[in-house]
Amino acid sequence: MSWNPTHNPDGASQKDALETLIIPRARDLGGFEVRRALPSVKRQLVGPFIFFDQMGPAEFITEGGIDVRPHPHIGLGTVTYLYQGEFEHRDSLGTQQMIFPGEVNWMVAGRGVTHSERTSEETRGKRHKLFGIQTWLALPEAHEDMAPDFEHHKQGALPHIEDTGVSARLILGTAYGATSPVSMLSETFYLDVQLAPGASIPLPDDHEDRGVYVTQGSIEIAGDNFNEGRLMVFRPGDHLSAKAGPVGARLMLLGGATLNEDRYIWWNFVSSSKEKIETATRDWNNADWADGAFHLPPGDNHEFIAIPKELERTRPRLARV
Repeated sequence: MSWNPTHNPDGASQKDALETLIIPRARDLGGFEVRRALPSVKRQLVGPFIFFDQMGPAEFITEGGIDVRPHPHIGLGTVTYLYQGEFEHRDSLGTQQMIFPGEVNWMVAGRGVTHSERTSEETRGKRHKLFGIQTWLALPEAHEDMAPDFEHHKQGALPHIEDTGVSARLILGTAYGATSPVSMLSETFYLDVQLAPGASIPLPDDHEDRGVYVTQGSIEIAGDNFNEGRLMVFRPGDHLSAKAGPVGARLMLLGGATLNEDRYIWWNFVSSSKEKIETATRDWNNADWADGAFHLPPGDNHEFIAIPKELERTRPRLARV
């Protein structure tokens, strides 16, 4: 280890280090609730992270599960990371991939991709749980029109960082001297951190934007306490540590370099150009799966998510840090 999680000389005095506190909004995705922390009114991005959803925890008794039908993306990368449960990813590249806890799915939409996510038939036949995080990262402008791509990495491939009372898995980017095998297009970090009661971990201080999301338990940072279901964004440069409360904590640490260009977000599309979003909207509405810009995933091409009618009258909105 290159750090001592119990050593934080500046933490107690950094009372103004907290820049933004976000309380996620509950969203019902057709019988399945998520907590959406990004984008928010207070803050639209943390580094390149432009979308952040907590899925569950939820328990399905019989024949239940998730069925996210095929839908499109442009200009972003999607990250799926599970604590509990599983589901199957299919995309228009021909990918068919199960994802289980501790693994990572990284799909780069680039100029356009379509994917679906569904609970497997085997799992639907028994009582099961689902709990995890899904995020989007806005792509650098130079990579927005790249060919779509997909990577899947097993739990054992991700760097595991341990110290007294600390267990952290590096999902994306670089932190604490380690580097994830996931191919990144911009500077970032994203970690799953578990803390025993009273244990501490310093926030990476070599990244411009830094956020902490409390998934379970509670933490103390710079003398302030934060319970689960909170996203905090901190000033760059301050030396800060997160200390777990009496029942311990599970955190997602996220951030990286801020984008140099503005980003627009509308429905499932992100771009530095409103015109590209409008073109993608027309292409999806045309539903020309054989010769158009979008194709449905092989093996899951009998239905798709249409753009909601209530959104058709809105325009892409500017997302800024």
